[in-house]
Amino acid sequence: MDTLLLIKAAILGVVEGLTEFLPISSTGHLILAGDLLNFNDEKGKVFEIVIQFAAILAVCWEYRAKIFTVVGGLSSEQAAQRFATNLVIAFLPAAVLGVLFASKIKQYLFAPVPVALAFIIGGVIILWAEKRKHKIAFETVGDMTWQEALKVGCAQTLALIPGTSRSGATIIGGLFFGLSRKAATEFSFFLAIPTLFGATVYEVVKYRHLFHSDDLGMFVMGSVFSFISAFLCVRWLLRYISRHDFTVFAWYRIAFGLIVIATHYSGMVNWSAA
Repeated sequence: MDTLLLIKAAILGVVEGLTEFLPISSTGHLILAGDLLNFNDEKGKVFEIVIQFAAILAVCWEYRAKIFTVVGGLSSEQAAQRFATNLVIAFLPAAVLGVLFASKIKQYLFAPVPVALAFIIGGVIILWAEKRKHKIAFETVGDMTWQEALKVGCAQTLALIPGTSRSGATIIGGLFFGLSRKAATEFSFFLAIPTLFGATVYEVVKYRHLFHSDDLGMFVMGSVFSFISAFLCVRWLLRYISRHDFTVFAWYRIAFGLIVIATHYSGMVNWSAA
């Protein structure tokens, strides 16, 4: 296996793990990082599917106790049934729109400049959301009703636009709809499981002809780094939000988006995918 390819796999694995659950867009960062590393061909697309699945497993491991409790109580416990129902309801809007418009979105929006604009716009929205008076109606994810779950699910559809951020859309959407900061963040994590798993299955079927055993080393390297970095990031974020808001992520998004646009139009960086 090419050593340089393994290094690229490790770097992209870390990028995926660190950005998947922060409100800064993993898809956007992977598009930009893949472009810089010249790893945005068809093999790169398949690789992203694999490392995304590794990031999902990190969340499943972190919340394994909650997952086992819910699954074990589906047949008899009302709280478990309500939680599972809320996840299904929140998952459906993005699933339906994703299947209908995924190809068009990838055709027109999977490029550095549109991603950079989404970074900036998303950052401005986060700043606006954090300046609003936050009224908490639901302190924990267990308090949510199906109506709030549907609203968060509709907010998640915005993440179909690369650079928007799935976690950003669901967390900030949750804050708008009355969830506490902790509840919005945790529900975003839980919602990531069916959403990203569904996306992974869809893309594996679609691109199954591109999977080759020769790439196993690359897949393993990227997956390991994605799992570890995602696991550490989830734990860090839960501690962070107990004392801070999301303003720092908003400014990061805006600054990063402006840098991408400036380097593109000045010719300092050859964003070949733009």
